[in-house]
Amino acid sequence: MEKIVALCKRRGFVFPSSEIYGGFSATYDYGPMGVLLKNNIKNSWWNILVQEHENVIGLDAAVMSHPKTWEASGHVASFTDPLVEDKVTHERFRADHVIEEYVEKRNLSLTQVIQKYVSDKAQLSELAIEEMSMIIKGEKITSKNGNELTEPKVFNLLVEAKIGSTEENKQVVYLRGETCQAIFLQYPNILSSTRVKIPFGVAQIGKAFRNEITTKQFVLRTREFEQMEFEYFVDPDTSFEAYDYWEKFFTQSFLIEKLGLSKDDIRLREIPPAERSHYAKKQKDFEIRIQGDKWIECSPMNHRGDWDLSRHGEYSGHDFTYTDGSGKKYIPNVIETSFGLDRLLYILLEKNYKEEEINGENRVYLSLPFNIAPIKVAVFPLLRNKPELIQKSQELYKNLKHLCMCTYDDNGNIGKRYRRQDEIGTPFCITIDFKTLEDDTVTIRHRDTTKQERININQLQSYLISQGIGN
Repeated sequence: MEKIVALCKRRGFVFPSSEIYGGFSATYDYGPMGVLLKNNIKNSWWNILVQEHENVIGLDAAVMSHPKTWEASGHVASFTDPLVEDKVTHERFRADHVIEEYVEKRNLSLTQVIQKYVSDKAQLSELAIEEMSMIIKGEKITSKNGNELTEPKVFNLLVEAKIGSTEENKQVVYLRGETCQAIFLQYPNILSSTRVKIPFGVAQIGKAFRNEITTKQFVLRTREFEQMEFEYFVDPDTSFEAYDYWEKFFTQSFLIEKLGLSKDDIRLREIPPAERSHYAKKQKDFEIRIQGDKWIECSPMNHRGDWDLSRHGEYSGHDFTYTDGSGKKYIPNVIETSFGLDRLLYILLEKNYKEEEINGENRVYLSLPFNIAPIKVAVFPLLRNKPELIQKSQELYKNLKHLCMCTYDDNGNIGKRYRRQDEIGTPFCITIDFKTLEDDTVTIRHRDTTKQERININQLQSYLISQGIGN
């Protein structure tokens, strides 16, 4: 992770937020390369869903919604975590995670430890905060630093805000803790304003906010994050078939084909009934393996049943019953995925981070798939003090800009320019040299192999298109 963090700052992928003021915990700003990479990931996801499916449409909802939204969804009552604090360092940890780590390090049985103190419970998710306290005290569990922990406290993950022009009329609202709720609120408007019929899906990309306890894992866990949300409304009788379809679709079409991940590095972890979210009829987690054989959750795969529409119907008084062409009436079930964009970006950087030695020098490069690489082509003049080379290079650069995202670079020698482009994952570097002035051929250098070949300028665009480069 240290190498990735250093690369992100050095090459403009991710910057610490408010760094000149000492930083702001668990918030990051995406730099020039990070913005391009994020947009390419989002476009890949959006295209295979909205563009390629006639029954999937898009939404871009507000970050703040009526407070009753979060009461109906269950977040106000249950979107809480048990929190303990290191009495010396004041670091905060989830109480259930502290117990899990204690048990794992000592190769103990989690169920036996729980039932030693609470005889009628078997899962951490079943425990009340007082029962977790009994276990932590009874087992004399300390923080990772070996320090005493405070009593567990309830920690609400929803981020509060106040809106209103004067102090007297300010109203407490919540920044959305997840992006899906607005999709459920807009379900009737989507039906009435479009021609979609059940089954249909709604895709949305946007920010969500949570008071995360553990915030020291770079962009893997932050208070402000971006989700690529997909909710699929379906007849309850065919809902499990739909679940299987979308599970296979996102595994193959998105993670493998679009993002270039290996099938061996992807798993869907089944969540046992006792640990499922309160709304889930079936729940799995998409997980991706990174260095150290660690598995990172990047999206749930949820069967939400009719929980959301039923709850919002109950709280709002709106009837969400759907009548299909045959006269059958039902409240639609919902199949959900919600990919964490920030996590996917980190995973892709780590999975494609490569180091090799060439002629005694260390080369670092990102072997990103061409479709998500921030810059597709870099154009160089061989020398920066030769006007004829510069003019030819800039002409080519302007022509290629209409094809794809490209850059012009004449700073430093060719070797240094190659290294800069390698580190941001640019697939092709094109050099204009003196031979170009004679026969209109250029040198094109391939990122992953460093091999070079000569190509006529007139054939360059068709060649790049054949390699998958182009808007």
